[in-house]
Amino acid sequence: MDDFWVFGYGSLMWRPGFAHVETRKARLFGYRRALCIHSHVHRGTPDRPGLVLGLDRGGSCLGLAFSVPGKLAGEVIAYLRERELITNVYLERRLAVRLEGGQIVEALTYVVDRRHPQYAGAMDPSEAARRVAGAVGQSGPNEEYVINTVQHLKALGIRDHWLEAVAERISGPAKSL
Repeated sequence: MDDFWVFGYGSLMWRPGFAHVETRKARLFGYRRALCIHSHVHRGTPDRPGLVLGLDRGGSCLGLAFSVPGKLAGEVIAYLRERELITNVYLERRLAVRLEGGQIVEALTYVVDRRHPQYAGAMDPSEAARRVAGAVGQSGPNEEYVINTVQHLKALGIRDHWLEAVAERISGPAKSL
């Protein structure tokens, strides 16, 4: 297999967990970062689900693209499938992303499956904050997940106004910035 790109929009950006030779900011068109997946294990329970990120249709998403050497394809793809496809709420796709500088490349990407029972659908920041508040799973409080995500994005120079609005409603402006 030839060298390939992987697109990250959430924790994959600051904790990729796989070998790569280059990282570039990239924009995926046609999908947006959203708290659109019910979490029944890591950030909630079946009785009190939390919300985690997915790429949902509409808009665009600024994230990071990682260039992976072709000789590592089997290892990296196996790792990503184990990490991302546990409950099959994500669909593996190869989609065009625009790298910083304008180059268009195909990237391995994981988008939400809208037919999956864990799909939470679109919601405004107030509704997302209401669902996140108080949810706790094996990986900790859902509020922590959202606030940490916003902080990581800002550290990478990436603004996500919708997600920032959710974080602000959870914790107030001082904690989420």
